[in-house]
Amino acid sequence: MTNKLTQLFGSKPKNLLNIFFTAGYPQLEDTTIILKALEEAKVDLVEIGIPFSDPLADGPTIQESSKIALENGMSIEKLFTQLESYREENPEADTPILLMGYLNPVMQFGLDKFCARCASVGVDGLIVPDLPMFIYETEFKTSFEKHNISNVFLVTPQTSEKRIREIDANSTGFIYAVSSASTTGSKADFSAAADYLGKLRDMDLKTPVLTGFNIKNNQNFKDACSFVDGAIIGSEFIRQISTASDLPVTVQGFVKSVKG
Repeated sequence: MTNKLTQLFGSKPKNLLNIFFTAGYPQLEDTTIILKALEEAKVDLVEIGIPFSDPLADGPTIQESSKIALENGMSIEKLFTQLESYREENPEADTPILLMGYLNPVMQFGLDKFCARCASVGVDGLIVPDLPMFIYETEFKTSFEKHNISNVFLVTPQTSEKRIREIDANSTGFIYAVSSASTTGSKADFSAAADYLGKLRDMDLKTPVLTGFNIKNNQNFKDACSFVDGAIIGSEFIRQISTASDLPVTVQGFVKSVKG
């Protein structure tokens, strides 16, 4: 499988910064403004959340952004339209894009149709937190592979070594290491993650590992990258853009502050 995501990881880079934001937040048409600003700020990859009414794996900050985005009128179809226009207006953009969404809306849209649309608008990977491994293997994998979409599974400190090895064998993107709180943006001190991330590092997995363990600033980012291949910032980024008077300036300033 070759897409922008697998090409990125093929060069075995370290200190990767992945920024998450919710499509259609703060305003409905801000999706492409934020995406362009992140591209210009040279983040390594971008994760766009598909708003859902019951986002179980998300903390309160992202849940609130999802609620507002839905009130703004965001939908999967609208997001695909936005990404289509973004690709047309920015043909040189080469930052890998992932969508993060829940199983129910994807199935309602139609699995193969969803994957085909992802491919047509340049989406490289999908994160579906409530997608069971068995369902992925029996129903999703064929569509993912047909449309060149990488799959990303989540692991927590409670995930067994056997399960992590199984995920490693079935991953074509990266492994997303989240906190034991099971929701994003938890308040746990990053040091609590050190043993867990060290264990993942020492397992010598074939798949790169990125962590979303309460990363907020340059120090958190450096701490995370000392254990794994990169870090994901979602809740803190959402907080930053929620009150921004100039989105591109806020986005680029935040990325610069994290990367140092």
